[in-house]
Amino acid sequence: NDGSHGGLSGLVQKFNDAGLGEVVGSWIGKGENLPMSAQQIQEVLGSDAVASVARQIGIDPAQASGQLAELLPGLIDRLTPHGSAPAGGLGNAGDLLAQLGGLLGKA
Repeated sequence: NDGSHGGLSGLVQKFNDAGLGEVVGSWIGKGENLPMSAQQIQEVLGSDAVASVARQIGIDPAQASGQLAELLPGLIDRLTPHGSAPAGGLGNAGDLLAQLGGLLGKA
């Protein structure tokens, strides 16, 4: 969370800034979710955010990137069941990363 963007809208903006708007759009919209690589996760979220999640759950950052790449599409898809982001947003980026950290800890 860089403070300037939060929650789902901030995450979508990070994907758009990285040229991956179509990917995150597929997770929000109805239909098939496009895949994402661990390297793309690093590029979008930044190594500091990935390292923070990895520390929280006690795994290597490279392993966290791979697991985030697997879990993030489904998480965003489930958070947007009607094919669009809720008008009120979905918390802040730190909250979303914490939810992902919890999922990774169970994976």
